Amino acid sequence: MSTDALSIARDLLRCPSVTPADAGALGVLEKLLGDAGFEVHRVTFSEPGAADIDNLYARIGTEAPHITFAGHTDVVPAGDEAAWSHGAFAGDVKDGMLYGRGAVDMKGGIACSVAAVLEYLAANGGKVKGSISFLITGDEEDIAVNGTIKLLQWAADRGEKFDHCVLGEPSNVNEMGDTIKIGRRGSQSGTIIVDGVQGHVAYPHRASNPVPDIAALIVALSSDPLDKGTDHFQPSNLEFTSVDVGNPAWNVIPAQARARFNIRYNDCHTRESLRALIEERVTKASGNRIKAHVVWEPSNADVFRTRPGPFTDLVIAAIEDVTGRKPELNTGGGTSDARFITHYCPVLEFGLVGQTMHQIDERTPVSDLEKLTKIYRGVLDRYFA
Repeated sequence: MSTDALSIARDLLRCPSVTPADAGALGVLEKLLGDAGFEVHRVTFSEPGAADIDNLYARIGTEAPHITFAGHTDVVPAGDEAAWSHGAFAGDVKDGMLYGRGAVDMKGGIACSVAAVLEYLAANGGKVKGSISFLITGDEEDIAVNGTIKLLQWAADRGEKFDHCVLGEPSNVNEMGDTIKIGRRGSQSGTIIVDGVQGHVAYPHRASNPVPDIAALIVALSSDPLDKGTDHFQPSNLEFTSVDVGNPAWNVIPAQARARFNIRYNDCHTRESLRALIEERVTKASGNRIKAHVVWEPSNADVFRTRPGPFTDLVIAAIEDVTGRKPELNTGGGTSDARFITHYCPVLEFGLVGQTMHQIDERTPVSDLEKLTKIYRGVLDRYFA
């Protein structure tokens, strides 16, 4: 098998690993890393009501310091494959661009980390002055219950200790080297339920219509900011995503109305304090008339931030050497598996440019794969110097 980043990325892209399917993607990595002397483990995790997920952990070396590269080989669906200018799972290269679902998010990033590690080992007689590992899951793009969160616990139960982690998510906004993610806001979903009294629309005095009431609560919660942001995080935002009364009839006042929402919250809040704040606001807006309550969804996406330090400086130096840019330290965007890794070691996210992730014709310049490989190699050279 070829060990350059482009070849590895193309091999991975040709595996249609839409969550929860693996479709051979982890096998590509297992062969490459096993041939390079890594001890490789394939671990499957289960959860009632969720699909079984295959994961991979590979390590070379037994001593500290221990750096791990994390990532996910699962991808979102391709959508309308006929709309792609190149096959969604063909791994085609055209005019210097690599096309395919996962090229950016994040098989390309994984390919670069593997290529960089294999280069490093080849240049050092197959040895490392410490340890290098890979934490790769197939359960990031869905509910993330049988992936990194369990793989980390499995590794900890084996006595594995990580000193630092690089997660190869597509962190850059416009060009290589512009952004490192050092944290993420939390995510919490819920449903506001307003109970009314069903009745005939011609006799509204015999009913209680929950539709105007849920509308009033939506306006109240949407109008009042949750916070003003912090030095490290943008303001929290609450967004309503659906309103439903389950009523097919024109002449019936419904008995109940529901409004679903999601909150992306910063470090002004904990999950518990955020829930209490929303419930307090619902109660206040409801007054003594509206009968409303909130049902919260389970969440494993807490807010976190990695404090900059020597490891951050090391990664910045490697990025500057290759791109000439000093990256911004950023906490924007959605969630990632870094929220689990942060409980085990400091984690930074740095990968490709994320502009086409989850889009038709997801793609990355081949030159960016080469740059990212050089950056990861620079990280390794400095880390073990």
